[in-house]
Amino acid sequence: MPRGTLGTWQYNYIMKNRDYKNFSKDSFFHVYNRGNNRENIFHNEQDYKAFLYRLGLGLGFDQKELLAHPLTSIGNSRVRITDSRKNQFKLHAFCLMNNHFHFLIEQCSDTPISKLLLKICTSYAMYSNRKYGRVGHIFQDQFKAVLIDSDSQLMWTSAYIHMNPVKDFLVKHPNEYNWSSYNDYVNNRNLPITNTEFLLTAFADRKNLETQTLAVELSRGTLDTL
Repeated sequence: MPRGTLGTWQYNYIMKNRDYKNFSKDSFFHVYNRGNNRENIFHNEQDYKAFLYRLGLGLGFDQKELLAHPLTSIGNSRVRITDSRKNQFKLHAFCLMNNHFHFLIEQCSDTPISKLLLKICTSYAMYSNRKYGRVGHIFQDQFKAVLIDSDSQLMWTSAYIHMNPVKDFLVKHPNEYNWSSYNDYVNNRNLPITNTEFLLTAFADRKNLETQTLAVELSRGTLDTL
């Protein structure tokens, strides 16, 4: 992955000129989407857990492994995400907000990320429509994705994802927010779906990851591209 620097204005430009059709093996993407009409897609703790559980199944994790962790434990479940095998994808960072989500994800096989997202979002939409007695789309249009093509962009993206709850004034510090991968990096939370090894290597160590995350330059413009 080529090295370089990346400012917020440059990332805003990249996000506005994204192309989410060209997925390929061994590529990294910042994937995100929001609720239809900017409506909330998560209303309570159960909803966040239901989404993470489905994400875990899509990533190929065993049901028992997911049910054993507090953030992906949804009780007895008959949810099935078919044809999902481990190591097709690696999730390096995520954040679930009230009306949108972010993933930093690596495609490790020829199976495109679009296939994974379709499975997860379709299953979650069915769950949400049943639970809240509604019909129609939950998510807006097709998800968006930005190809990560430099180390600096990779590191900035992970920091941006983890700082979303702070930027939206939900918490003062990212470690206060349950529904992101930040605590898997700084507090040994060990959520099975988060692959921490790669980013810890990219940042050199845990302390540097924490320092650079808290220091990341954020602008409202980046969020407004959602």
